[in-house]
Amino acid sequence: MIKLIASDMDGTLLDEGGNVPEETFSLVSELAERGVHFVASSGRRYDTLRWFFGPVADKISYVASLGTQVYADGRLLDREVFSTLSVQRLFETCHLFDCLHLAVYEADATYLIDDLSSYISELDKDLGSAVRVYDPPSPDVSIIKAAVCCDRPELITEMAYVLERELGDWFTFLPSGSRWIDVVPAHVSKATGLAQVMRYLGVEADEVMAFGDSMNDYSMLRFVGHPVVVDNARYSLKQVAERVIGPNSEHSVQGALRELLRELG
Repeated sequence: MIKLIASDMDGTLLDEGGNVPEETFSLVSELAERGVHFVASSGRRYDTLRWFFGPVADKISYVASLGTQVYADGRLLDREVFSTLSVQRLFETCHLFDCLHLAVYEADATYLIDDLSSYISELDKDLGSAVRVYDPPSPDVSIIKAAVCCDRPELITEMAYVLERELGDWFTFLPSGSRWIDVVPAHVSKATGLAQVMRYLGVEADEVMAFGDSMNDYSMLRFVGHPVVVDNARYSLKQVAERVIGPNSEHSVQGALRELLRELG
């Protein structure tokens, strides 16, 4: 029996406009009434995710910032912070390549360590209130997330490989969308964050269904017993999925949730 559902946001649960389809809220509530817990798992920060899920924000759990912010029942279960040295190393390495532009995040602020014109905005990158800086933030700033904008999309796979070779002992690098490479500490992922929620709730992997579409979902999909991907997902994710459903543009995750509710009766 499925006891927990985890879903990525951009490209998976959200529609093409980057919005949560209205039907999602009633589906989450109905699932909760039947004992199925919902987890939003995303590269977006915790406060942003709560805003997205307004009507049901207190009924769900969160694996935010790719696993560095983990909440259940309003309680902070885990919070991972980048070390000052690791951020400095990341900054120095990105500076070697003229197509790479680093953004780092604390809980409620974003810092762009390059000219603003170097960054291509994408829905999940929270660039709206970003501050331009010339060096990494000071040690008293708690960095919970980092991402690298690659202004040449044809090089994104190559540059992710280069960054992994240079800094693989420190970080994992995950291409996201057409222009960005997500950066997480080497020991952190959506899977580690989800494991914290599962431990808290007493749920086993074979009782979990997860939905995703991009490479930062790979660890989560491999970790759960029932991995499901949308049709617009990366090729490699389709290869390891239990099932491929329609694209996010057709609200396919919501359709799968309705299907599960019918099965539960």
